[in-house]
Amino acid sequence: MWKGYGLILLSATGFAFIPIFALYAYDSGVTVTTLLFLRFALAALFFFLYLLLKEKNWKVSQSHLLYLFLLGGIFYMMQSSFYFQAVKYIPSSLAALLLYLNPIFVAVFSFFTNQEKLTKHIIIAILISFLGMLLVLGAPEGKIQPLGIVLAIGAAIVYSIYIIVGNQVTAHVPPITASAYIALFAALSFFVFGMGSGTLHFQFDAKGWISIIGTSLVSSVLAMLTFFAGMNIIGPTKAAILSMIEPIVTFLLSMVFLHESISSIQMIGGLIVLSGAMLVVTTKELKPKKKSTSIST
Repeated sequence: MWKGYGLILLSATGFAFIPIFALYAYDSGVTVTTLLFLRFALAALFFFLYLLLKEKNWKVSQSHLLYLFLLGGIFYMMQSSFYFQAVKYIPSSLAALLLYLNPIFVAVFSFFTNQEKLTKHIIIAILISFLGMLLVLGAPEGKIQPLGIVLAIGAAIVYSIYIIVGNQVTAHVPPITASAYIALFAALSFFVFGMGSGTLHFQFDAKGWISIIGTSLVSSVLAMLTFFAGMNIIGPTKAAILSMIEPIVTFLLSMVFLHESISSIQMIGGLIVLSGAMLVVTTKELKPKKKSTSIST
């Protein structure tokens, strides 16, 4: 179990670098769509090269291929689209807070789909972590429109489904193989979207490639692989709750690389989030984890 916890924390750290890399990329003239396309295209290239050279077997069944397409080509596209649309109508801090409602949805969905026990400790850990997130992100300022609330909650729900389906897929498909196909389908989706919307272009400063490669290797290859590997050990609910330390790590990275300040209230919130995560880690398993239900047809 400790290996699973460590993998999820490593994954959260990798994902936490995304805003840092993104800001440097945007300063170099890279668009959001171009960054996301290249992020996943390079990650897919790395994954498949590894599979061809080391594993010698990267094929999956047609049913699992369909689910991998849904994960990379549909769910990730929807989640990111909902989130970036939400920040047009509500403050980004509120959008981020609503996005991190996903552990609640994951716990509920897992209860119905995987018969994962919704224990008192898990519920308390969710509430503690969410309270900490509220303090970290601060009271949102600015005009709030209902559409933005709906979009942000929609992003949380889609990401929760992504976690649940991903957990079931990786019970039958090795994490690195699943990550390869998810990255490939995500890259294809952003390519099609970028070409159709005219937001995909490669006229940016050469230094932008540093951020793109960092986003691909650290925030995609490392983060995706360790997330699926860790979730396969500890289950989707605990993985989702532990992942709530991601914005805490982002705040710390912003202090180091962007010289941003953090208030005492935000520091207290970070400690509260960590206490919720520690509650997850220290909670003893009541019984052996049930094997994930197969999604093959």
